[in-house]
Amino acid sequence: MEDERKDGAYGTPQKYDPTFKGPIYKRGCTDVICCVFLLLAIVGYVAVGIIAWTHGDPRKVIYPTDSRGEFCGQKGTKNANKSFLFYFNIVKCASPLVLLEFQCPTPQICVEKCPDRYLTLLSAYGSQDFTYYKQFCVPGVQKSKGVPELLRDGDCPAVLTPSKPLARRCFPAIHAHKGVLMVGNETTYEDGLGSRKNITELVEGAKKANGVLEARQLAMRIFEDYTVSWYWIIIGLVIAMVMSLLFIILLRFVAGIMVWVMIVMVILVLGYGIFHCYMEYARLRGEAGSDVSLMDLGFQTDFRVYLHLRQTWKAFMIILSILEVIIILLLIFLRKRILIAIALIKEASRAVGYVMCSLLYPLVTFFLLCLCIAYWASTAVFLSTSNEAIYKIFNDSACPLAGKTCNPETFPSSNESHLCPGAHCQFAFYGGESGYHRALLGLQVFNVFMFFWLANFVLALGQVTLAGAFASYYWAFNKPDDLPAFPLFSAFGRALRYHTGSLAFGALILAIVQIIRVMLEYLDQRLKAAENRFAKFLMTCLKCCFWCLEKFIKFLNRNAYIMIAIYGTNFCTSARNAFFLLMRNIIRVAVLDKVTDFLFLLGKLLIVGSVGILAFFFFTHRIRIVQDTAPPLNYYWVPILTVIVGSYLIAHGFFSVYGMCVDTLFLCFCEDLERNDGSQQRPYFMSPELRDILLKGSAEEGKRVEAEE
Repeated sequence: MEDERKDGAYGTPQKYDPTFKGPIYKRGCTDVICCVFLLLAIVGYVAVGIIAWTHGDPRKVIYPTDSRGEFCGQKGTKNANKSFLFYFNIVKCASPLVLLEFQCPTPQICVEKCPDRYLTLLSAYGSQDFTYYKQFCVPGVQKSKGVPELLRDGDCPAVLTPSKPLARRCFPAIHAHKGVLMVGNETTYEDGLGSRKNITELVEGAKKANGVLEARQLAMRIFEDYTVSWYWIIIGLVIAMVMSLLFIILLRFVAGIMVWVMIVMVILVLGYGIFHCYMEYARLRGEAGSDVSLMDLGFQTDFRVYLHLRQTWKAFMIILSILEVIIILLLIFLRKRILIAIALIKEASRAVGYVMCSLLYPLVTFFLLCLCIAYWASTAVFLSTSNEAIYKIFNDSACPLAGKTCNPETFPSSNESHLCPGAHCQFAFYGGESGYHRALLGLQVFNVFMFFWLANFVLALGQVTLAGAFASYYWAFNKPDDLPAFPLFSAFGRALRYHTGSLAFGALILAIVQIIRVMLEYLDQRLKAAENRFAKFLMTCLKCCFWCLEKFIKFLNRNAYIMIAIYGTNFCTSARNAFFLLMRNIIRVAVLDKVTDFLFLLGKLLIVGSVGILAFFFFTHRIRIVQDTAPPLNYYWVPILTVIVGSYLIAHGFFSVYGMCVDTLFLCFCEDLERNDGSQQRPYFMSPELRDILLKGSAEEGKRVEAEE
């Protein structure tokens, strides 16, 4: 059956070459055109960053600005004593963008304090309340104007609602009681004079603003938790790093024992989680309010509320039980393949042991990715803060200048006001009418695309570097005597010197698919409110197809990079050769493709589960020895989740080296079988133990497949 796969349908097997001894050193540059495109794109990316930094102002993210772009509460300005930003119509600001003040389409002014009472312009005009009301109007408002003119010109807000300052912005204080804001079937407010006024028209906007307010409060509490627990979070991450390093070192010497210990420990950790959830579920039996449904409770910003519900612990128990059953069943059905995977992991352990500096290479990848993320985030912020307040001329009668841009400070005395009597310069929108402002959306898309391209390039560089180092180990006949002096640095130098274009090509293909997925997600969000079922079905199909395409391209790229590291061929040739090589050894791929990944996943789960359980007991004050050491928190799940996610990323960084090593050794093993026959003239480069187990396992798998057919 295997011979049938080698008849040319999937390419020509490699021929015996007595001069071939690992990664080829005499190689030329590949995919030069893509390298040039990448360099030009980087130059363009730097130019976009410079332009964004010239026009943008990141202070807008922190400090509020009024409609004229002047900061509130800044010393040396006319708003020095006005520290808070007030919105004329908060309903128009009911979106997440209001948090950053980028595009809130309503006039905004700086005020000394937020309004503390309900007033309408109509009721306040002409009375003593107008003195209080006027501080929330545009500075220098003309007293001679009537209410219609004030509203038409945008000089004053139509209504004031009690507000609370948050991050120097005034947000409506809704869902309060006794003299603040009453929201019910008919929303009313009782002011100090005992009068009650209907504000039903503000309910929808107030609810949205309250959602933004609650989200901001949640973010502030989470930030407070980080400020008091960051030290312990770092300690937890250091523990995860030490555990990961110890795990890798132990794999070097006792890989077989460690794998089985890892499997047993994962089962025990999940078993303890099931037991703990059951005990909490039983403890809450009979307690008041513990039987409330999660659906009835709805979303709560204080997640501790959910831990007082029996249904929460029941859900946790069911999820952990399902995971436990799945893992046990997989272990039962994959027990023979696990033995084969252990043999490959042992060989990978030897390779990592001889190239120990490979364990530190993920730090290089992490550093380069941090640079990409930092540049993308800073450029995005500068681009977003490039918008300006645009004012246009409005007039009730026919005016040739209506709709044109104007300056509100100079308009009353300009020739334009004389040409159009009765015209006024009014705030229109945030944005800009220059070519730069019209191109802002395209620049943001380009910013995201370049981030994907550069991030994928960094990951590709790491994969080629590790593949080149481990391939040098495999093709060294007398290990480690024939191993190069610095295999990792040599592989890194070859990748940058000769194959920058190939890495850019593979990263470009993946980045295109990823940017399409981002656009599909954006369109999906826009279509959620639509009732067109066919459009939703089509969107779901497209998202699924591109998700599968991205996974396939990642798999193909990974194996193509291994072939590039070994032979120095261009990307397309390497991808084709890698794909055909895997297809010619499809049975072995079926045996080992996901089994080693499954074992590495168990290792990550063991490290993450152990550190997560330790963090849970520490931050919930359940360890008596250090019970008083744990900091007081608003939400103890904040540091716990941070430690869990960070531990997974750290463990993934260490195990990714092993994963790349296993994939490289596997492809080299398949090439070795085609090049050599195990004779004295053409000996195998693999270890005898690995050869016997892999050949035996693939033979048994082949017989089983033939029997099924």
